[in-house]
Amino acid sequence: MKIALVHDWLTNYGGAEKVIESFHSVFPAAPVYTLFYDQNRLPDSFKVMDIRTSFLQKVPFGHKKHQWFLQFMPLAVEQFNLSEYDLVLSSSSCCAKGVITGTGTCHICYCNTPMRYAWDFYHEYTDKKGMLMRSYIALQMNRIRQWDRVSADRVDYFLANSCHIAGRIKKHYRRDSNVIYPPVNTNFYHLNGDEKKFFLCGGRLVGYKRIDLAVEAFSRLKLPLWVVGDGEEYKNLKKMAGACVKFLGKVEDTELRSLYQQCRAFIFSGLEDFGIMPLEAQSCGRPVIAFGGGGALETVIEGQTGLFFEEQTVDSLMNAVKNFIKLEAGFSPKVIVAHANHYSEKRFVLEIKEFVTQKYQEYFMKNGFAGRTSKPS
Repeated sequence: MKIALVHDWLTNYGGAEKVIESFHSVFPAAPVYTLFYDQNRLPDSFKVMDIRTSFLQKVPFGHKKHQWFLQFMPLAVEQFNLSEYDLVLSSSSCCAKGVITGTGTCHICYCNTPMRYAWDFYHEYTDKKGMLMRSYIALQMNRIRQWDRVSADRVDYFLANSCHIAGRIKKHYRRDSNVIYPPVNTNFYHLNGDEKKFFLCGGRLVGYKRIDLAVEAFSRLKLPLWVVGDGEEYKNLKKMAGACVKFLGKVEDTELRSLYQQCRAFIFSGLEDFGIMPLEAQSCGRPVIAFGGGGALETVIEGQTGLFFEEQTVDSLMNAVKNFIKLEAGFSPKVIVAHANHYSEKRFVLEIKEFVTQKYQEYFMKNGFAGRTSKPS
């Protein structure tokens, strides 16, 4: 039986790319179809994969500025010829779910989120644009939104990476989905007992992550905050930061692990689909101070593994930090680690194997292909 993996783009390494990495560990013979691929920005584990890119890969600056080419992505993803495969497993937060498959192919989509900039965060993405740019984006997004909704019907079975995203899938695509939480490398990220020196936040420094809330809050509190990662908001964040805020840029995994182990708490101020970094921090025994919305509500236990703040405002975060300092001694690193272990890579692999096997067999039985119900491999 032949299997193909599909992913939107491979131009940086984040939670969605870790999902593809795990998919490939389950199905190592499966090729990976993707719109763009930048080998220099991904770990060596991707070099052993059979990665097949779209025609957009040849466009100048394509793999560095893939956002510029959103209007061409539906066309590009529909050009992948997947007719030879029995099973397609896509990982999608944009267009990957829109691949065209035939009746003889079962398509399972692991949805990291319905397209953010077309649906939930559309107005946030356009509010700061000029009038002409907003008008252009509105026209393009209207078309993209229609394609995105129609292409969701091409998926045979949806998986969501959180209950929060399952709700979005139901809202925008009118489809039911099963939830399998993403993999967290709980073996690599572990408790070390280092001295707690600072607060930590980071990830991709883009607007919706709301790192600005943490930077301003800790600048006003005059408490040490270390920020990891890079992105388009890097310069703006540095301008607004006080002397107690330190920017480390992009760091290697071993250094990130050490930072988790040394921090007093990890600050998570965005409304996220799921959020891998809070669980990596918890794997190192560190509590999380998170905005009480989105995926954080499913990964942080109030009073046991962290605290929530109710509003995405500087004052609300500051109050949560002050409250944390009062309660800090009561957080048990061992309890926090035990909670994080429920999200391990081993658990993810077992759940994916079970779901794919079950739905693959169900699909072909339902469509009259009783002879094609062998297990995916």
